[in-house]
Amino acid sequence: MDQDKTKIKYFLYARKSSESEDKQIQSIDDQIKHLTETAKNFNLEIVEIFRESKSAKKPNNRPLFSEMMKRIENGEATGILCWQINRLSRNPVDSGQINWLLQQSVIESIRTFEREYQPSDNVLLLSVESGMANQFVLDLSKNVKRGLQSKLEKGWKPGLAPVGYLNDLMDHTLVKDSERFDLLRRAWDEMLTGNYTVSEVLEKLNNEWGFRSFKRRRSGGLPLALSGLYKIFTNLFYTGLFEFKDKEYEGKHEPMITLEEYDRVQTILGRKGKPRSQKHEFAFTGFIRCAECGSMYTATKKTKYIKSTGETKSYTYYHCTRKKKDTNCTQRKAIKVEDLEEQIEKELSKITILPQFKDWAIEYLNRHNDREIEDRQTIYESQHKALVSTQNELDELTRMRYRQMIDDEMFLKEKEELQNKINKMKYNLRSTEDRAEKWIELTEKTFYFAAYARQNFINGDLETKKMILHALGQNPTIKDGKLSITPNKWLKPIADSYYGLEAEYKRLEPMKTPVNKAKTAALTAVITRIHGWRESDPR
Repeated sequence: MDQDKTKIKYFLYARKSSESEDKQIQSIDDQIKHLTETAKNFNLEIVEIFRESKSAKKPNNRPLFSEMMKRIENGEATGILCWQINRLSRNPVDSGQINWLLQQSVIESIRTFEREYQPSDNVLLLSVESGMANQFVLDLSKNVKRGLQSKLEKGWKPGLAPVGYLNDLMDHTLVKDSERFDLLRRAWDEMLTGNYTVSEVLEKLNNEWGFRSFKRRRSGGLPLALSGLYKIFTNLFYTGLFEFKDKEYEGKHEPMITLEEYDRVQTILGRKGKPRSQKHEFAFTGFIRCAECGSMYTATKKTKYIKSTGETKSYTYYHCTRKKKDTNCTQRKAIKVEDLEEQIEKELSKITILPQFKDWAIEYLNRHNDREIEDRQTIYESQHKALVSTQNELDELTRMRYRQMIDDEMFLKEKEELQNKINKMKYNLRSTEDRAEKWIELTEKTFYFAAYARQNFINGDLETKKMILHALGQNPTIKDGKLSITPNKWLKPIADSYYGLEAEYKRLEPMKTPVNKAKTAALTAVITRIHGWRESDPR
């Protein structure tokens, strides 16, 4: 060698990336151990050791590397000792800086565990090795993205499984957590009744049913938090679908609920997809709007001192916030909370049914389950036939592309449209399989809500009153002190038809009237009208 290496001062640079591709690289301590032995063998002077745990994939990401290069430019050292060139850089910006300083002899020597690079060497070798390090990162990124996209297209959500499911590490799929899946399904059932708040469901889940999260090495084995239950109740994953980077995919995991059940819970929670977990002092804020200007109604509590008795009384008023810009809202009169609750009770009375009628209607539903199963089979066969036809279209499109009868642009466009249709058909097919049971289950819950919601509203606390109002209807507005609300679709048949049915039910009640042909005919007429509720919205 034509240089005396004892005159060169070296910085020892040891790096271990936090990225997964570097997990097999020697640890920092091992790098330093072997490199100091190398320095001793070649009589190299190490003036300082830099230890860094940062990725080199991006420039300006390593503060210690930047400090070392600046100090080299200042002449504090002219050599670098490192395990391999890819420890110094995995991106073209940092590689270019190192190459340039080496060519200008600012860096006189770069020594790795295997070889040495000098200014007098052919720069191509160092450039090739630096380029290989950079290409490794690019290839790895492409392979990860390709594998991720393949997993999404196969219907498997990447990452840690949501509560109620587990990651199958062998097959890289998601499976039911047999210990927690059914408990969470019961929690959904409780919310679907509209009779419980999220806090009350959480109390049942943790304290009555004994729910504890999946035990991991350093976490888990704890009761579910309130925020965790809100997260579950707003996660589309439990319907069999999932979202990833603003795109929706059909999952292959077993659904816990149907889309209809999911949508219903979102309505009950009060803000579709984004419920608010914070406590409210007032039951009806954040939901009711002014019918004139569209601003939210808020609540104000006032306390009044009564001189004659020496007591203080609190009054709660609801009024328009008038926060909409460019509006001259005239709704300045506040409404007492008692008057508002009285109007809500009046709306609830429109859908309130006799508990006996509820029992009778549910008995009818169970008796007519056979017909629903026949309907389901007919629909299932029709859906399956349409799916096979669409799949054949996709196969024919692929054959046309192989034969170069269409170009890539047309092929990709048509393929995406057909694939979307196929995904939707598959979901509908899967939903049809348990259509009868789910419809009966939802209808039973509707009848339970209609039978007991008014009484629960009267006797409930603030959060219970709020949840019942959300379950009752949508788009509540107030104008001139009068509440208006659109009943939710599953309650509308009761609001439209119940009172006439109740009168006939009372007339035909078995305890009051003996069974005869006339009664049987009349009872059939009533059943037919109830059956019409289902036909108006079977799913």
